[in-house]
Amino acid sequence: MFYEPVRRGFAEFVGAFKLTFAGAGAVLTFTKLFAAAFAQDASDTASGLALAGIALAPGLAIAVMVSAVGHISGGHFNPAITLGFFITRRIAASLAIVYWFAQFAGAACAALLLRWFFTEQIRNLANLGAPSLGKGVSHWQGFVIEIILTFFLVWVVFATAADPGGTFKSIAGLAIGLTITMDVLMGGPLTGAAMNPSRAFGPQLVQNHWTDGWVWYAGPVVGGCLAALAYEWLYLRMRPLPVGPPESGVIEPRPGETAVT
Repeated sequence: MFYEPVRRGFAEFVGAFKLTFAGAGAVLTFTKLFAAAFAQDASDTASGLALAGIALAPGLAIAVMVSAVGHISGGHFNPAITLGFFITRRIAASLAIVYWFAQFAGAACAALLLRWFFTEQIRNLANLGAPSLGKGVSHWQGFVIEIILTFFLVWVVFATAADPGGTFKSIAGLAIGLTITMDVLMGGPLTGAAMNPSRAFGPQLVQNHWTDGWVWYAGPVVGGCLAALAYEWLYLRMRPLPVGPPESGVIEPRPGETAVT
């Protein structure tokens, strides 16, 4: 029916909105709380607390939203994930377009609200939560970092949500959310660890901050496609036998052996 893509797309809009609102919002909030310490480079504790909070916010947001509406839209909330599903023929082109529109629109709307909530000084200090390259990180290094971080994310999405033998109903949201948190803990100070073109696009558009902007589009696209194609061809096109105890009817491989296809 006509409204079915709209219903699924709206779930993607809400999820992408939540991710940018929580992710970029955490950057702005911690910038406001620790602005003085950051300006004087005086507090390693403040920096550590800020990184932990900035890492937890998007991870928790995605864990909750995937668990809440994953059964409706698949819980992508990320154009790179949708692209991975599209190139592996797991989503129709028409629905993928709806998802991409919803994801970018949700992120932009969240950024507009954040612009209203925070003062100009805080917005400028944090570039409205838009990702940026850390000191000493070149745009090519940032590009590769975003490829790797997004690869991990899309790999976990396929392993838990796309794989029929995965654990979508039980822990997919937790696994995906924890992957985002771990990626931000590692890559946050280097690239902002967006792993998501829409998460970068919303604050970039509203703040008009496009410095090295291609990094957060090209990196996630390449990383997402590599992970999707690798998992598809290695594990979904030719499924390995599940590993289990002898009483399950499946013999466990000995250490060093691989599962038989």
